[in-house]
Parts: sequence; C-alpha cells; structure tokens
Amino acid sequence: FPAGSVSGAPMFRAMEIIAEFEPENRGTYAGAAGYLSLSVNMERALAIRTIVLSKGIAYVQAGGGLVYDSVPEREYEETMNKARASLRALTQAENARAGGR
Repeated sequence: FPAGSVSGAPMFRAMEIIAEFEPENRGTYAGAAGYLSLSVNMERALAIRTIVLSKGIAYVQAGGGLVYDSVPEREYEETMNKARASLRALTQAENARAGGR
C-alpha cells in the first residue's frame, strides 16, 4: 500500500519518487479504511481525504490525480477544495464544542 491508483505506475518507482519529494510519511492517507463485522460483512475504501488528530493538532490530507492530460493548476485547485471541506468540518466541530462548554 498505497494502492496503485494513488501512488502511480509503475508502483514501486512511483513510491520511490514520492519518498524523494515528501518529507513526511503519509500515515493513514491513501491506505485502506474499513470494517469487518461479526456477521462477516466487510466494507473497505481508500482514505483519500483524511483528518488525523495527534497531540491536539489536526492534520488534514487531501490529494488529486495527475494523468497525461491533467491541467496542474486545476488539479491543485481541486485538491485545495477537498482540503477546505475538511477544514470547514473541523471549524464547525470546534465551534460546536466551544458553544457546548
């Protein structure tokens, strides 16, 4: 992991390139998330938009896909819009928490 649809292809070389440019490990981002119930039902998905809370700090991760005919500026804006949605959710949660004190 991460899945080839997130890391790129060929996968192992793509992961080497990612490691060269990204100073931090992706953590749960782009990994598998899901559940397995006692009745043996299972749902899984790729975690492509994440919020991780660690030591009182919230980390928002979002990404976009670059393909041959991508317009980098549009992909960047799409990624920022995805991150903004998570940031709005965090702001609303914090406001609700502060209002409940």
